[in-house]
Amino acid sequence: MLMRTDPFRELDRFAQQVFGTPAQGTWSRPAAIPLDAYRAGDEFVVCFDLPGVDPGAIELDVERNVLTVKAERRPPADGDEVQMQVSERSLGVFSRQLFLGDNLDTDRIAADYDQGVLTLRIPIAERAKPRRIEITGATTDRQQIQA
Repeated sequence: MLMRTDPFRELDRFAQQVFGTPAQGTWSRPAAIPLDAYRAGDEFVVCFDLPGVDPGAIELDVERNVLTVKAERRPPADGDEVQMQVSERSLGVFSRQLFLGDNLDTDRIAADYDQGVLTLRIPIAERAKPRRIEITGATTDRQQIQA
């Protein structure tokens, strides 16, 4: 249902821990967003950690079964009047792409942002759900086989 798109994610995380995160505006590419993904009944759930990100700074796009989440954490609104004493939280653009399987209904994705977690609920497509198929034959008794 879900395939990772960035094989170097762990290497990037390690490099960020050792060398720190680049200053705002110096990224060569957006930083990855941590996520959890699981199936719950008839839907696929993906939770992205985006603490401190304004909901208006989150973009969510789906194109040809590729889900793209992009968010930006901005510096404090006070601008030049702020004298930062400690800065450990990353600022800038964060992004993540996921390839969604054909068995998901990407037209009915529901998104919710609460307490710094973006939760997407993607229904399983009707064509991917198990169904019963009736079999007819030469005998008058009809049987059903579960597919």
